[in-house]
Amino acid sequence: MVITYLGKQFFKITHGETTIAFNPINKTADAKVSRFGADIVLSTTNLPEYNGLDTVLYGDRTPFSVTGPGDYEIKGIFIKGGISQAKRGEKTYVNTAYSLELDGITIGFLGPISGDKIPSEVRDALGTPDVLFVPIGGGDTLSPASAHKAAVSFDPKIIIPMEYTNETLTLFLKEGGAEKSEKMEKLTLKRKDLDGRQGDIIVITE
Repeated sequence: MVITYLGKQFFKITHGETTIAFNPINKTADAKVSRFGADIVLSTTNLPEYNGLDTVLYGDRTPFSVTGPGDYEIKGIFIKGGISQAKRGEKTYVNTAYSLELDGITIGFLGPISGDKIPSEVRDALGTPDVLFVPIGGGDTLSPASAHKAAVSFDPKIIIPMEYTNETLTLFLKEGGAEKSEKMEKLTLKRKDLDGRQGDIIVITE
């Protein structure tokens, strides 16, 4: 699989002929929007930063949309969503953390989860993912320190930070240790590439 970061919490994962989009950015959001066709799109939260289903349409290609908790099977891919919360100021929104498996690699995606305690519904849905996407921007979501603590509690082999600034990324990498981190423009990953990894941080740049 190939993982590309497109800003905020927007990731594109390609696996063979299948393209999956996580939290595409809506055209109404105050952010750069990348457009491409997806087969499956997962949106964690009904906010413009994360619900841009219209940006992953291409021609007559209409993706299967997953927008809430539950169990799904699309194109032979099993997806599970566990409910949590996301906050924006005084408002609270439903947030769904997702897990799925591709080519023997399990993926966990937390979305803009709020609070320092990970709900049991999320832990049940994600289990022990090989690769975990975690927000580190602070503010309404996890701070760099709490994000790293939450991430390692899932015992993943690879941690991918998202929705970061230079400042929060520096703090997050300090928590994880420089020897456990690397940066790259995109991540190409096979099952064998996980061997020997434990809590390694891979920063995928925009």
